[in-house]
Amino acid sequence: MQLTGAEIVIRCLQEENVKFLFGYPGGAVLNIYDEIFKQDKFKHVLVRHEQAAVHAADAYARATGEVGVALVTSGPGATNAVTGIATAYMDSIPMVVLSGQVPTPAIGMDAFQEVDMVGITRPCVKHNFLVRNIDELASTIKKAFYIAASGRPGPVVVDIPKDVTAHVGEFVYPESVQMRSYNPVLKGHSGQIKKALKLLLEAKRPMIYAGGGVVLGDAAEPLTKLVRQLGFPITNTLMGLGGYPATDKQFVGMLGMHGTLEANMAMQECDVLLAVGARFDDRVIGNPAHFFQNPRTIIHIDVDPSSISKRVKVDVPIVGDVKSVLADMLQLLDETEKPHNAEPLKAWWQKIEDWRGKNCLKYATSSDIIKPQYVIEKLWEATKGDAFVTSDVGQHQMWAAQYYKFDKPRRWLNSGGLGTMGVGLPYAMGAQFAFPDAQVACITGEGSIQMNIQELSTCKQFHLPIKVILLNNRYLGMVRQWQEFFYENRYSESYVDALPDFVKLAESYGHVGMRIEKPGDVESALKEAFGPSNKERFVFMDFITDQKENVFPMVPNGKGLSEIILAEDL
Repeated sequence: MQLTGAEIVIRCLQEENVKFLFGYPGGAVLNIYDEIFKQDKFKHVLVRHEQAAVHAADAYARATGEVGVALVTSGPGATNAVTGIATAYMDSIPMVVLSGQVPTPAIGMDAFQEVDMVGITRPCVKHNFLVRNIDELASTIKKAFYIAASGRPGPVVVDIPKDVTAHVGEFVYPESVQMRSYNPVLKGHSGQIKKALKLLLEAKRPMIYAGGGVVLGDAAEPLTKLVRQLGFPITNTLMGLGGYPATDKQFVGMLGMHGTLEANMAMQECDVLLAVGARFDDRVIGNPAHFFQNPRTIIHIDVDPSSISKRVKVDVPIVGDVKSVLADMLQLLDETEKPHNAEPLKAWWQKIEDWRGKNCLKYATSSDIIKPQYVIEKLWEATKGDAFVTSDVGQHQMWAAQYYKFDKPRRWLNSGGLGTMGVGLPYAMGAQFAFPDAQVACITGEGSIQMNIQELSTCKQFHLPIKVILLNNRYLGMVRQWQEFFYENRYSESYVDALPDFVKLAESYGHVGMRIEKPGDVESALKEAFGPSNKERFVFMDFITDQKENVFPMVPNGKGLSEIILAEDL
């Protein structure tokens, strides 16, 4: 079958069962856009900025588990996409980004809108390709989808020169991919799994620490089953929230810099630690030297061998797909005789309950000024804990993680590794396209929301009934908090002056705008926003919150988990 390169691109996307393509047109990709116009197998979503296209594709992947797909033009279109690509790379999100390139004879000649997309993105992609020959186009796109979704997922860039999209060639889409240089290990070593289970069953102070790999690997069900059978405490990372039900008694909360006292202390004082799909990053364990002051045996399950013993030396490494390894562990547990001495575990739980009894997430309520934590608590009630919740980055992100109890995986969409401001609204768009009938809430700050606020236009065009919860404290909140704690209250450039009237701004795009200034109005406003009258409407809620509120608990940068600061300590 003889097709143009542009036609081949479209056929490849159809073969991969792509449902949504997020993009923005430009000269280098006009041949592709012309073919998009002629087809009806997938829907193209016109964003208002290329960064938003990649973020929306990223969120679509996070919410569904499928590969997200974005299309951008050459030059500035490609460079605008880099932040979104790096965001997905840091959080291991499966994504394919198609970028236009100048014609092959012009490459390296400083042609109009030419950038070296392969060179620019090399540090922040799982892999990238420059397709110079139409005969390699279909096989390259097949490889891109395979690489993006397999093993440890990640973004793959396919850079396509304009003349390749105009050339004619034979279209054959490969049924499978075999790459000698890329063969991810999926099955865990049975001997290592047996050794790990023996250590867990003999532990006196066991702890399970689960990260984003549990969510990405669709392993929440076997993890939950294992935790409940063992009766052990479990904590989730920021990216792992929803991987174990937050309302379950065995869940001790999120750990790390803004994690709970009970989660951090249990991590520090456990004797056997099972890490599942997590990477011991700096925001989780703090100072590694402090972490290793307490001896413990560490078991680490991860599909990416390079993540094991990268920051923390582990005793029992298990390389493999977390879902597969946990299933094998469960089967072995069913066949293994359990120890009869339950007293050490009972004593361990008592110690955890003592830490839990301090109620580290308690905050001072007010009848005069809205507390941001209160808004999140009421949002959880209004949505019955069943919404897709996106966030930007900052204090509001941490409050969302602390106070919205995620019981299901793939409901919490935020930028963890890169910490990208501006993701919240396009993330909400990606989730809403994936699940048009679901409740989608975007929790944001007045600094973050303005970084991609142009997407209010996209939401209007596609009638997306997203609900924005703006926790407006008129500061770059997390910057202000650090300046208060570590820079002697020198608030250098953290005050956000000249803010727009967000209600009028939302209304100018044809959306519903609300301004909420009193604590007594919070619950009713949320009920109205999520109620029947606004079910099909985009609602922008501007909550005027306490400017001085800080996120607690907090482990200062460079400190250890047990050096945690509680609100009552100040």
